[in-house]
Amino acid sequence: MDVFPDIAQETRMVVLTGAGISAESGVPTFRDKDGVWGKYDVMSVATPEGFARDPGQVWRFYNERRKQAQSVKPNAGHYALVRLEEFLPEGRFTLITQNVDHLHRKAGSRNMHHMHGELAKVRCTRCEKVRETLEDLPELPRCECGGLLRPHVVWFGEVPFDMDRLFSLVEACDLFLVVGTSGVVHPAAGFVIHAKRSGATTVGVNLEVPENRGFIDHFYQGKSGEILPRLVEYWARCLIA
Repeated sequence: MDVFPDIAQETRMVVLTGAGISAESGVPTFRDKDGVWGKYDVMSVATPEGFARDPGQVWRFYNERRKQAQSVKPNAGHYALVRLEEFLPEGRFTLITQNVDHLHRKAGSRNMHHMHGELAKVRCTRCEKVRETLEDLPELPRCECGGLLRPHVVWFGEVPFDMDRLFSLVEACDLFLVVGTSGVVHPAAGFVIHAKRSGATTVGVNLEVPENRGFIDHFYQGKSGEILPRLVEYWARCLIA
């Protein structure tokens, strides 16, 4: 029987999710050679240099990812986090995701940060305007100003969005929950270390033991879609007791 840590109404919680939670909905992970990543050289389609060299190839890759992302649905893990946000008082829950899909939003999450950007957003390389679009895009989409559009995602060699803000949220939390990550990719892998050193209780859920396991107080190995509902059910009882 799982033994879960307690929480209270005043608990400030930050949740970090990675590719593992989306994989349970059918979204290929970075290392999934049978998925869309396996068809392309990563450094050619997920770097600024690759985009400068062949923007058409990059857009073919991302249009395929965009189409695939629209075909999948949230799973029990996503919905468990929505329920947790609803149970905690306003301002006590923050979700940070490394994923660029919209499964958390589809499930109903509200207070969230896409640190690696979003597949459904594009950014102009000339005027820097960002807009959301779910429509099919041509191989070389253009902004109204005439500039070439790029996916509004963080590529290798680029800095994730709002890092100062995110580290401040992690530093101030009482409980840090990390779900579906390998603990390898930085700077996100450093969040749990920062939370632990700042005095937070740290909790992890993943199929495999992550690289940063030594900084996780309570680790539960398995599918997030199976473990998170049980964890959130326990925390809901804590909050209404």
